[in-house]
Formats: sequence, structure tokens, C-alpha cells
Amino acid sequence: MALVALGINHKSASIDIREKVAFVPEQMEAALMDGCRRLGVEEMVILSTCNRTEVFFEAEHSDRSQIHRWLAEFHRVDEQSLTQCTYIFEHKSAVQHLMRVASGLDSMVLGEPQILGQMKSAVAVARQAGTVKGHMHRLFDHVFAVAKQVRTDTAIGQNPVSVAYASVDLSKQIFADLSKTSALLIGAGETIELVARHLRENGVSKIVIANRTLGRARELADRFGAEAVMLSDIPERLVDADIVISSTASQLPILGKGAVERALKQRRHRPVFMVDIAVPRDIEQEVGELDDVYLYSVDDLRSIVDSNMKNRQQEANKADDIIQLGVEKYLNALRSLDAVDTIRAFRDKAQAIREDELAKALKNVQSGMDPEQAVTQLARSLTNKLIHAPTTQLKRAGETGRLDLLALSHQLFELDAEKDSE
Repeated sequence: MALVALGINHKSASIDIREKVAFVPEQMEAALMDGCRRLGVEEMVILSTCNRTEVFFEAEHSDRSQIHRWLAEFHRVDEQSLTQCTYIFEHKSAVQHLMRVASGLDSMVLGEPQILGQMKSAVAVARQAGTVKGHMHRLFDHVFAVAKQVRTDTAIGQNPVSVAYASVDLSKQIFADLSKTSALLIGAGETIELVARHLRENGVSKIVIANRTLGRARELADRFGAEAVMLSDIPERLVDADIVISSTASQLPILGKGAVERALKQRRHRPVFMVDIAVPRDIEQEVGELDDVYLYSVDDLRSIVDSNMKNRQQEANKADDIIQLGVEKYLNALRSLDAVDTIRAFRDKAQAIREDELAKALKNVQSGMDPEQAVTQLARSLTNKLIHAPTTQLKRAGETGRLDLLALSHQLFELDAEKDSE
């Protein structure tokens, strides 16, 4: 049995294709059982996120057309269009891919940690559905251990690589304790939403969101327990703002030097950290000339993000080394499991011979045979029966020119070691 991984992700397909093959939580258990039945396998895990849908299962042979057909029929999508944007890994490459995904090395944002939690949830659902048992249970335990080691032994997730996260991370250089600060966010788009989330995660409890339309501002504010105001309210809100982050689509500056100067006087020159992510700029460039104002532009943030991305890439190389060792360790363990059945069968056969010969020896003693003679006969008979099959196969190997088997037998029975010891 070998691991098979078939998937579609942000690198292989557009979002309109990805969303068609995404599995919603409500259908996951049914999908797992249907997939196992249709593909004729016992174990399966489905990982479905906004950026990827991947199916992991164990099979003797992978029939790509059968897998594509099941996925296409389950989601009612065109099989041909699906086939063009999927990828498939098998055995060693599948194990390696699985570890890279769990470690964040295959994510849109290199090193992002959320994927590990999403994968753990996917495995938990599969266990509940009964589609994770022996081999895949051991596999995912090993994968999670390797992903944890990547997080522990590398700094792949420590440097911010998004403008939103970099904005919040920079504010920590100005304020020692963000929980004691208040933030004014200008705009209500995706970037501001990410900024609000990062601020909340870092303990900022007082957030005001100013936007051209109050409805959108309220929608975002409700999500993060913030207050929504209009752009016209910004001047009076500046007084209480320790952090100001702006990202709108305005063609003209929203915040001028005069408004900031007046706010600073009322703040008694307490410092203000400002980030202008917008292009064109939302905050007049002259604002950065004011004392007690720390103003960063999107270019400043881009240089930080690019530098951090280079650092993450260096750490990703270290992570790949850890993953490679993890793959080899897992495959070695798998190979040792393959030997277990053979060892057990060999031991059972030897024990059966022992029990049979011991019974004969005891019967001989009970019949009046001299005990020493009975033991001698037991040893001779036991030896002959234990070496009969190997001897027969070695003779056959010699007759057929199987020198490789003859050489292997020296290692298997430690014949060279015995010769050296004489």
C-alpha cells in the first residue's frame, strides 16, 4: 500500500475552479465514506481550505481517471477542466508533499501557521468518520511531529510577510504594551480588516473604523467590537488615536498636516504611529515631518516585507532539510513494519517445530529412552528441521546462479562473522 495525494491549489487553479471543488464541513463525513467506497480504499483524509482541496488515501495502485471522475461527479463539475489543474503525488513524494503542506511551505503566504490547525481538524473529522485507522493514523502523527519540529527549530513563521501584519508589528517598536493603546483605522477594505484582526490579536481593545460609507464601517466594526464613524469624524477622533492606519481608494489625501498638528497639541505631544498603505497616499507626506509622529508609507512596509520574505525563504531551506529527514525516518519505520509479518511468520514456524520435537522427546523419555540420548536426538532433529528449508533454497540458488541470494545468506546468518571469529 502506498500513500497517494491528489490536489488542486492556488498555484494550479484559479479561485473559480477551487471554489467548485471545495468541501463544506457539513458534507465532509459523507464525502470521506463515499470516496472510500468509490475508490475501493479503507483510509482517506480530505483537506479543504480557501486555497486548496487535497485528498489523501492509501492504495495499491492509483487510477488517476477514477480519482478525477469521483471528485468531478461529487461536485458536479466538468472532469476535463478539473484534470487540467490537479496534481498527484505518490509514495515518498506524497509523504514529502504532506509534510511541506503541514509546515506551511506550500502555502500562499510562506510559513503561515493556520494550515497545520486546518490539517489537524481534517484528520479529526476523518477519524470520526472511521476513515483514518492504522497506517494513516501513524502517518499523520509523524507529519504533525515534523511540522512541530519545523516551527521549533526554524524561524519560518516569525517575520511578518503581509503589509497588514507588518503594520501592527511595527507599532510594537513604538508602544511597549499595545493593550494600552487605541487605534483609528481609515477605510474598510480587506487590508484594514486584516489590520483590525491583528490589532485585536495583539490586545488592542479600542478600535475606531472610519469609512466613506458608514454601513460598511459598521459591518466591519461589529465583527471586531469596534466603533464605526464617517471620514468627516476623523479630526476629532485623532486626539485619542495612538495608532493610525489608512488604506482607502481615495484619489486625494484624507489626512492633512494641519489636522494632525491640532491633534498633537491636544494630545500634549504623546507619540502617534501612522501607516499609510494607500496608493495614492491617504496621509500628506508633510505629516512625517512633525515631531512625535512616526509615519510609514507602503514602500517602507514593502521593503520590510521583502526582507522578511527572504529570511523566511532561508528558513524554508532549513525546514526542507528537516522534512527530508522526517520522510526518511517515516519510510524506514514503514519498511520495518513490512518486516514484522515476515519475522512473526518465521518465529511461529520455528516455535511450531520446537513444540513438535519437544513433544517427541518427552514421549521417548516416558517410553524408557535414556534421557541423554533423547536430548541428543532432540537437538539433532531440531537442527535438521530448522535448517532444512534454508539449505534447500541455498542449493537451488547455487544451481540457478543466484549469487545475490548466496551473498545475502552470509549476512542473514552471519556466516562471515563466524568465519572471522575462528
